This record gives sequence, structure tokens and C-alpha cells, in this order.
Amino acid sequence: MQPKPLSMISRVARKEITLFFASPTAYLFLAAFAAVTLFTFFWGEAFFARNIADVRPLFEWMPLLLIFLASTLTMRLWSEERRSGTLEHVLTLPTALWQFVVGKFIGCLFLLVIALLITLPLPISVSLMGELDWGPVIAGYLATLLLGAAYLSIGLFVSSRSDNQIVSLISAAAICGVFYLIGNSTITNFVGTQTGELLRQLGTGSRFESITRGVLDIRDFYYYLSIILVFLSLNTFVLEKERWAKTRQTKNHTQWKLVTLLLVANALGANLWLSQTSLLRVDATEGNLYSISDATHNYLKRLQEPLLIRGYFSQKTHPLLAPLVPQLRDLIDEYQVAGKGKVRVEFIDPALNPELESEANQKYAIRPQPFQVNDRYQSSIVSSYFNVLIQYGDEHQVLGFRDLIEVKAGGENDLNVQLRNPEHDLTSAIKKVLNSYQSGGNLFATVRDELHFNAYVSPDDKLPEQLVGFKQSVEDVANAMAQQAGGRLKVNFIDPNANDGSVAEQIANDYGFQPMATSLLSNDSFYFYLTLKKGEQAVQIPLGDLTDEGFKRDFESAVKRFASGFTKTVALLAPKGNPEMARYGMPPGPQFNQLQAFLGEELNVKPADLDDGKVAGDVDILLLMSPKDLNEKQLFAVDQFLMQGGTVLAATSPYSASFMGGKLTLQPHQSGLSDWLKHHGLSIDNKIVMDEQNAAFPVPISRNVGGFQIQEMRMLDYPYFIDVRREGLNQDNLITSELPQATIAWASPIVAKTQPQRKVTPLLSSSERSWLSSNTDIMPQLNANGESAYVPEGEQQAHTIGVMAEGKFTSYFAGKDSPLLAEKSEETSPAVPEENAALDGSLDTETKPEKPTVISSVIEHSPGSARIILFSSNDFLRDQILQMTGSAGGSEYLSTLQMTANAVDWSLQDAGLLSIRSRGHFNRTLPPMNVDEQAFWEYLNYFLAALALALVAGIQFQRKKAQQLSFAQLLTR
Repeated sequence: MQPKPLSMISRVARKEITLFFASPTAYLFLAAFAAVTLFTFFWGEAFFARNIADVRPLFEWMPLLLIFLASTLTMRLWSEERRSGTLEHVLTLPTALWQFVVGKFIGCLFLLVIALLITLPLPISVSLMGELDWGPVIAGYLATLLLGAAYLSIGLFVSSRSDNQIVSLISAAAICGVFYLIGNSTITNFVGTQTGELLRQLGTGSRFESITRGVLDIRDFYYYLSIILVFLSLNTFVLEKERWAKTRQTKNHTQWKLVTLLLVANALGANLWLSQTSLLRVDATEGNLYSISDATHNYLKRLQEPLLIRGYFSQKTHPLLAPLVPQLRDLIDEYQVAGKGKVRVEFIDPALNPELESEANQKYAIRPQPFQVNDRYQSSIVSSYFNVLIQYGDEHQVLGFRDLIEVKAGGENDLNVQLRNPEHDLTSAIKKVLNSYQSGGNLFATVRDELHFNAYVSPDDKLPEQLVGFKQSVEDVANAMAQQAGGRLKVNFIDPNANDGSVAEQIANDYGFQPMATSLLSNDSFYFYLTLKKGEQAVQIPLGDLTDEGFKRDFESAVKRFASGFTKTVALLAPKGNPEMARYGMPPGPQFNQLQAFLGEELNVKPADLDDGKVAGDVDILLLMSPKDLNEKQLFAVDQFLMQGGTVLAATSPYSASFMGGKLTLQPHQSGLSDWLKHHGLSIDNKIVMDEQNAAFPVPISRNVGGFQIQEMRMLDYPYFIDVRREGLNQDNLITSELPQATIAWASPIVAKTQPQRKVTPLLSSSERSWLSSNTDIMPQLNANGESAYVPEGEQQAHTIGVMAEGKFTSYFAGKDSPLLAEKSEETSPAVPEENAALDGSLDTETKPEKPTVISSVIEHSPGSARIILFSSNDFLRDQILQMTGSAGGSEYLSTLQMTANAVDWSLQDAGLLSIRSRGHFNRTLPPMNVDEQAFWEYLNYFLAALALALVAGIQFQRKKAQQLSFAQLLTR
């Protein structure tokens, strides 16, 4: 009786597995696979030097490794049967030959699965060391299984064509190598972008990379399945042809040929058809890094006119940029699908279209970028395009290659170039053109609900003369705005003293508004407060420039806070550098240029001028970076901005780092904010937090090698660089929840007291292994062996170093006179008696210019929208510290800049770009480890691999020792 197909396949597979383990073949295969994989992971790809918590090195060389291992595994499967003569017996059996082919294939695949299981301790170890994203790991194992299966099917086909195992080995390796090289940059760099993209679609290695990054695309899956199907079909067809060798041509033979041809043609044709679609894909990464987000969909829904996204990509470009072009094109195609007819996408090579190249150069200032390209024989300059144009109406934004990529240096000649965060970059550009387009139209077009302009103003007879005319200007401008709003703005002028002063009492309770005065010496008081309100949210319009233009500008700024689609304004207060220090080659002082540039990509960042005691009316959020010696007027400006419902983000502490004379020390730092913060329940201790969980400090070390002095950077444990991660990052707040880690330099502990009507949220905390120190000598300490010599002192516990307080605040100046009026009173002196003036000749008969009227009061408490975000470090956002932190990882360090941008976006209620940015590419760094810890993890994985091999061997030896069975012996038993 003829066995059923599944039974026969199972018997053949078991036979092959038995033969594998009955000889050294399986153990050599598994040992070689484990050894090469581990060596490549820890040494070839320098896992610990990369300092990234991922397993990309595990799969980096897998396509090449599988070529040789799969060829070695399959070289004897059919060749040995042919050489020993047992194949002829198999061909005479009535069993279908495809069952033998599939059985052998499954037997080989089983061995590959065991090999992959042996490597599982690697990702488990990495997950214990750092925060591992398991999506790309699972995708990588799946890609390895598919790629290995494809190579095994090729090896089986080649083995069926020869009776020499060595010939089979070489031939299979050659064919698999061709499939790998087709899409490799070694080949694609010699052709244009379009041809290179086509070759990458045909290459096994390029498809493998697509899956290992965490994107499960049906096109990639079917590609590998089609290779398996084609070569298993050819294998079966070759064996069937040998059955026909001694028989005449029959109709059955013709049908076999047609069926095989149709299978191969359909497998190839389906690849071409699927290449036109990108819908059937799953993003397995944490946070869906490679998918269009809901926030992007929301921005695209706001489109009223067609949006053009045009990519300018040259066929001949830099080898490191060429693989990024198809990735960027795929993402841009996703925008077209998500736009539902409102997004038009074009890809052009300007060199092939002179008219569009001229337009790009003249209208959009897009010009080719010269790149130096080197090969073995020559070095040349290639000018190529790598730009994306976003155009909406008459507004446009251009993204160049510097805006789209990030470069990580793995060594002197090892650069890793990848797209930085393409969705965020593209969506930011779309948001900018939308903002610019809408700002040129109706100001109220994006205001959804009704606005109420409430002017709490006293009658004219109680107002200063200058305010009487200004009141009329306010009324005229407000009424004009109401007409423009088309019913979405209501204008109300209210006398607070009417109705027995009930309104005055109400605005004092709701907003903290107190009677105003023009001088401390005046007994006259009045009200002149202007608010714009929507629902429960209210914004005070400041009394800045008392002119029609000045009020209109401040009024429009207030409306923009309730409208979507307008660029927000951030005021940044930072210490001014000392030019005399720069003249002598010393740092001029703390610089925050990187922070300003990072925020400026999406926001309008301008310097904060608090000298007049006020914050400009168009400012949406106030940033205080390492503030120094704030005077009373400046502090009053900060306080009243908070009382108006604003957000104050401060980075300050009692110490600031000083780089002077080649020595690093901490200097006392007086910000002028200490008492103000303490009044609001936030105190910063005069100590420094040190943490065993810390980031590395780069120290240049000179070594004498062969008579030459070589300088290299050594990374030392430095407890002052607190490495905040995992439980130290608030996982319930978007400001910190999506960050991989944050390095905070020279931070002090924050003590936050809970107060009524206020919520306090810790954002950053050190680890449980941190302690406090008062030592201001912060130079890295080394022992005799050149290792870090820091020892924890005192009690070790977690300390808060970042906090947010929000709710109702009471003014620091409540119950006090306004500093602005006090200053004016000091400047105003009593009249000098004429006779005394004549005696000393001091009578000045010249008329002095009249100073502008100072109108001020103290807003005594804030609405519930007020917010203080405090980070207890003066230095963690300084340019020099960011550069030092980045040098430890070999790339630009963005985590703390990202956190600050998140805090700004969160405060401005712009959760859209915040969520997209949080999905961006972040390297999940490893915690600092010394050499012994690194060696422990490395040897542990070698030990576990050896243990797994021993376990497999033990299982096999427990079974009855298998006999060396041929196919014929198996089938006749």
C-alpha cells in the first residue's frame, strides 16, 4: 500500500534529521553557526562599542553566513544518493518525487530552526542589559528563517544536478551569492537610482534588511516564498526528467513541463504585481516607527488644496545615500495614499529634465550637492540631488539631505548613515506650509469655538489721560476684528466697579486682577485689563505698546493661541557670553545654540528681554536656561507671565560647571530664582547628585605606539553624568515616556511640596544607587589602573531632578507694590525750592523729555493653566555638554533636546508633532559597563550556546543510535 503524502514527507524528514545527528555534520553546522554568530556580534560589529541596545549585529552578516552554511548542509543530500546509486531505486518507486524533495527540505529547515534557537540567549541578554525593542528581533528571526529556507531550496536543486558534493557546494554558494550581490551596494552603486532600486528588489540581502528593521511586508515574504517554490519545483522537475530518460515522450511529460513553467512564471509575475502595492505591510517596531501616524493623518485632513510632495533624487549619488532613496520614496507614497486625492507625489531626476532642474534652482533654491566618491582606483566628485519639496498654494518648504539623515561614526572609516526621522521631517514641513498659508488668510479661519474679548476697563474719568485715547483704539480694533471673525468673536467692555464692585471681586478671584496705578505716590486707582476667553481657557492681553498697531499685534497673538495652524513663539533667556574670554581662546560662557536651532525647526524662537519687567505679548512659553542674577524687574516679568496662565520652563541649580585653565570645577551659581521657586513649593538643595548608573565621560588619552603618539578617547564612568532611564523617566507623561534615556549633568535634588489646587508631577529621577555630594572638584578621578575611582558615600536613594507643577499659583509679589511703580517713584524726586536752586546754581530751566507713562499692577494669582517645568541642572543643555555626550556614542546626542521640545509641545498643547517626534529614530543606549561586566555577558552567551549544543547532543544520544540508512533501505523496511 502506498503511504499518504504527509506520512511520506514526515518519514523522509525524520530520516534526514537522523542521518544529520548520527554524523558530525549537524554538530559542526550548529557549532559553526553559533561560533561565527557570537564572534561577529561581539567582535566583528563591536556590540559594546556601538552602545546600542539592539541585536542588529546578529543579523548584519546573516545573508553571507547562510550562503555557506546552507550550501554545506545541502551539498550531499542528492549528490550522495546519486553517487551511491540509490537514486535510481527511488526513481523507480511509485511515490511522487515532490514528497522526497519536500521531506529533505523540511529536514534541513529543522536544523536551521535549532541553530536559530541556540542564538536566543543573545537578545534575552540584551533585553536584560537595556531596553530592547522586540519587534525588529522577531522580524529578524523570521527574515533569517525565510532567507535560509530560500538558500536551502537553491542548494537542494544544485545537489540534484551533480554527483559530486564539492561541485554542489561551490555551485550552490555561487548561485546564492549572485542572488545576494544583485541587490548589494557593490553592484547598485555602479548604476542609477531607478536601476539600483530594481536590483534591490531582486536581491535577497536588500529584502532581508527591509524585514530586519521591523517592517513585515507581503512583498518581501512572497519574494522568499517564490524562490522556495521555484527551486523546489525545478528540483522535482529535474528528478522527473530522469524518470523519463528510458521512456518515450508522453502527454504526461508535456503536462509536467507546462505545470513547472506556469509555477515559475506565476511566482515571478506575482512579484512584479505585488511591487506596485504597499498596503499589505505590518510595522512591528515599538511605536510603529515606519508607519504613517494618526497625527500625520490629522494634518493631511486639514488640506483644502492639493499638496505637492516632489522628490529630487539623482540616479548617480553617494553610495551611502543610495539605499535611503527607496525608503524615502516608500514613505512619501504612504502620504499620497493617506491624502486621499489631496496629495500629489512626484519623483524626478533633475539631470534628465532640464526644465524642472532650472525651476528647482531658480524658484526653490534647490541645487546639487557635491559628494566625494572613492573606489579602489580613483576619487571623484559627484554632484547629485537628495531633496524633497513640499508645496501648498504659494508656500513651500525644501528638505535637503542634512535635514533628512543622521550619521553615526562607528570608527575612522565606518559611517552608519540612515534616515533620521523622515515622517517627522516631512510632517513638520507640511505643518509649516499649512501655517504660512493660513496665516496669510483669515486669522479666525481655524478658530473652532466662539471667542469672548472682555475689556475690564474703568470709566474715562478714572483713567489716566494716555489710556483714554488708548481705550478708543482698543474698541475700534476689537470691533474690526469682530467683523473679520464673522460671528466668532464677541466684544464686551465691562466696568469692574459697577454693580457694587461684584465684577471687581470676581476678576480678583478668577484672575488675580487688582486695581492699577501709575505711581506709588498716587491715590488714584483704575482697571484696564484685557482678556480673550474660550470656554474655561483665558489669555490676558498685555498692555505693551499703547498704539493701534501695538494692540492689534498683541490681540492677534492672543487669537493665535486659540487657533490651529500658527507657529508658536518661544522666548529663550540665556546668559550672555563674555567676549573677552573668547578673545583669549577660552569658552565665552554657556551657549545654547543647539537648543535654539532644534526648537527653531518648528517654533519661532527669539531672545527674551525682561529688562523692562514684562514678557512680550506674542510669547507663548518662556524658557530660562541657566538664568543668572535676575533682578527684581526681571523676576517680576517671569512671575507675572506665570500669573497670566503661561508656562515657565527653567533649567537651573545652585552650581554651574566651569572649564577654565584645563580644569573642570563647579562654581556657585546665583540665578535669582531660588526664593521665587521656593515660594511656589519647589526647592533645590545645595548638593550634587551622583549616580552609579551614569553616562560615560570622554577623556583624551595619548599612547605611544611604535614611537608615534596616538591620541584616543577613553570613556570613563562619571557619576556626575546621571543616566536617567526606565523607572527614572515618567512613563505616564508624553514629555518623557517615549525617551530611551536622558543624560543630566551636574544636577541637584529637587524637593517639591504639594500645595492646594496644584498638581506636582516628577519627570526625571536618578536611580536607587545615587547619592549626594558637596565636593565641587568634579574632575574625573582615576585609580592606578586608569579606571574610575568613585565610591558611593552616605545613603543611596533616588532623587528627583526634573519636575512639573501645574495649577493655580499665588504671585511672589502678592501684597507687594509693583517693582515697576517702585522704580518710577525712586526716579521721581520732590521739586527743588527755587531759592536753594539759585544758591547752588542747580536750577535747570531746560525742559526734559517726558517719559512714557508706566501702568502696572500685580496679578496676585494665576488661572489653572499656569505651569512650571523645572530641571535642576544649569548645564545639561549646553552646547559643550551635548557635544561631550554625543562623542561617547559616536553621533549627535538629541535625547535631552528632544525632551525639552516635548515639554514645549506638551505645554502648547501641540500633541501632534510631539507624538510623531516621539516615534522617531532613537538609539536605545546601553547602561555604562566596565570591562569585567562586558566580558561577563560575552562569556555567558558563549557558555549558553555550548550548553545548548550539549543538550541537543544529549537528547540524540538518549535515542537509539541510528543506522546509516539510504533511501532504498528506509523505504523497504
